[in-house]
Amino acid sequence: MKYSLPISLALVAISLAACERNVAAPPAPAAIAVPGPAGATGATGSTGDTGAMGASGATGATGSTGSTGDTGSTGSTGDTGATGRRGRTGDTTIVVPAQDPNRR
Repeated sequence: MKYSLPISLALVAISLAACERNVAAPPAPAAIAVPGPAGATGATGSTGDTGAMGASGATGATGSTGSTGDTGSTGSTGDTGATGRRGRTGDTTIVVPAQDPNRR
């Protein structure tokens, strides 16, 4: 208890010192310029020059080759041909070629 009074006084002094502020006068407001009446509209400016043409782009890469197509389906079987006529019976003719007279 012997130090309680000096400690209390030190805390009060620190607390009051922390609250002390230096109050500065606020700065004077800046002068605000009041605009006058608007003047006449100026003349239209001339048109600017056309810009230069840009460089052509590079040629694109060649595309890859396509894949092979599917094989076509097999065609259908053709129709059966017509039946032939029945053979004849009877006369048999034998043809004998003529003999060459120069041949012996």
